[in-house]
Amino acid sequence: MENFRKVSTLEEESPLPFPELPPGVVEMKVKEGSKIRNLMGFAMAHMEHRGSRQIVFSGCGRAVTKTITCVEIMKRKLGGLHQVTKVRYQVLREVWESAEPAPGGTPHHLTVHKNVPSICILLSRDPLDPNQMGYQPPEPARSPVAVGEVPGCSTKGLKR
Repeated sequence: MENFRKVSTLEEESPLPFPELPPGVVEMKVKEGSKIRNLMGFAMAHMEHRGSRQIVFSGCGRAVTKTITCVEIMKRKLGGLHQVTKVRYQVLREVWESAEPAPGGTPHHLTVHKNVPSICILLSRDPLDPNQMGYQPPEPARSPVAVGEVPGCSTKGLKR
């Protein structure tokens, strides 16, 4: 492969693993180079200002961890979101071209199909079926903490 260079990478389209989604649900396709700030700004605007009830985050390969990070941020900021996580494999098609074609010839092309791990996470304000695989209920609301107070720590008996 040292005599080849990557020309393109294409992600083969596959339907979302949530068949009961209403039309028009926003899908956030997280890529390796995506900026979390940009993703979260767009997603939060849809959930808060446009009144969306559901949103799907998806990512494959090296973007899986970034996808999970975005979901966790959204769950903490909005609260009360139901979650369903589906893990699967997705096919990536890479096209490679010979770096040094034969004299007077055309460059050789090589196509590689890769199966990479992929994750799709549905977040919903509405309750989802708790019996489906990958379901997580909303986290219980946390009690507010006073400024300067550390939960679980007591200052009783300390000299000032």
